[in-house]
Amino acid sequence: MLASSVLRKSALQGMVRPKNGTIAVRSLATTPRSAATPDPDKDEDNILPTPWETMFDRASQIFFITEIARGMSLALEISTKPKVTINYPFEKGYLSPRFRGEHALRRYPTGDERCISCKLCEAICPAQAITIEAETREDGARRTTRYDIDMTKCIYCGFCQEACPVDAIVEGPNFEFATETHEELLYDKEKLLSNGDKWEKQIAKNLMSEFLYR
Repeated sequence: MLASSVLRKSALQGMVRPKNGTIAVRSLATTPRSAATPDPDKDEDNILPTPWETMFDRASQIFFITEIARGMSLALEISTKPKVTINYPFEKGYLSPRFRGEHALRRYPTGDERCISCKLCEAICPAQAITIEAETREDGARRTTRYDIDMTKCIYCGFCQEACPVDAIVEGPNFEFATETHEELLYDKEKLLSNGDKWEKQIAKNLMSEFLYR
């Protein structure tokens, strides 16, 4: 009841009865007309003239005058300092002994394969990139008949190398093994053994340099 009486009173205040008897509705807007309608003359008076210095700075930046001078000065400064780049592939940088590159299967100095087919590398591989099949030989030793690595799945985490108890599977120092086809990145046992034979000296040197930390 109180709310309805307040609304009725507000509506009556908005209506004005003139002398001719007709009812006219008065606007209840609280904003004055002068504030709602801007005066163009006053706005023009508020605009300040742009200084010539500011205009010249903007023009110089637009036409790249200052940028070119700044770039040339930087190039001249760098040209007097020693070079920090190398001419790859004719020059190559330093590789850490712990660098994880292309995979390889190693052999003993006698020529026998190190892998004992324990499948720890296959089990620990988070990308499931390793597939191993094994058999028992006549002397009772287990050796692999299949050792495949899908290099497109490998994330080079090094878990296979850390899990191997005989240092058979390692990630060697080679990082230049880009191919043109997908099939060339599906490594089999023969490919891995050939990598081991090729990089055995460097792999053995790297493992010896960090044996205290393994």
